Amino acid sequence: MSDWHRDWPAPAKINLFLHVVGRRADGYHLLQTVFRFLDPADLCDTLRFAPRDDAAIVLATPLPGVPAESDLTVRAALALRAASGVVRGATIALEKHLPLGGGLGGGSSDAATTLLALNHLWQCGLSSAELQRIGLALGADVPVFVHGRATFAEGVGEQFADVTPAPAWYLVLVPPVAVPTLEIFRAPELRRDTPAIAPADWRDGFGGNDLEPVACRLYPDVARHLDWLRALGVPARMSGSGACCFAEFPDEAGARAASASLPANMRGFVARGLDVHPLTMD
Repeated sequence: MSDWHRDWPAPAKINLFLHVVGRRADGYHLLQTVFRFLDPADLCDTLRFAPRDDAAIVLATPLPGVPAESDLTVRAALALRAASGVVRGATIALEKHLPLGGGLGGGSSDAATTLLALNHLWQCGLSSAELQRIGLALGADVPVFVHGRATFAEGVGEQFADVTPAPAWYLVLVPPVAVPTLEIFRAPELRRDTPAIAPADWRDGFGGNDLEPVACRLYPDVARHLDWLRALGVPARMSGSGACCFAEFPDEAGARAASASLPANMRGFVARGLDVHPLTMD
């Protein structure tokens, strides 16, 4: 029973680049990106699970304004039961630290950790590939957290070619806005024709984030935070669809020195890049 009483981390991700290379007939955007995790020792969400005598899935810590049945952790637990045929209950407690609407994948990471944890705790026996398929129905970023490796992703985010980025530390800024992903992807001015590359051609520092111009126009706070980071003279970009922005440093000292100079009206944190998810199944 000890595993029922442990903490299960749900780390953040950043997108080292993010290009929109096309659009399918069904409206889904075709992307290319490199996902990298942030060390959960620096910042992450934490989940805890408790067994139940009934088959209920109970969220002990609902997020304000989010009905329990819409919460990704509850949906993940129900989807795992439907796919595995294992009918057991659990109470889920989520300690939330990653910002909502921040582009760090917090909700997707929470869902993936729920799949990984309950697959183990309920002894469902599903493989990583099976959990990834379940996760894709919950959200495009869920599979990468199950996959558990720094990776070049394409398609709608489900095709992976693992990569090894250079060791780095990041100063991540958290603008005081939540950016809805759908709003960014629906913007008519979003570029959708960036030339695709082969995964083997990716190198550190390649590319940009095609979603940045739209997010900066709609949310000036994102632009303000990016401008401050770029004034440091280091590589900086927005993660995902925003709002969080990050600058890359070769060592912890550089990242922490930059963090110490943050203006009083900006909030951020320092984290080490991590290439293997702490719960990886492989």
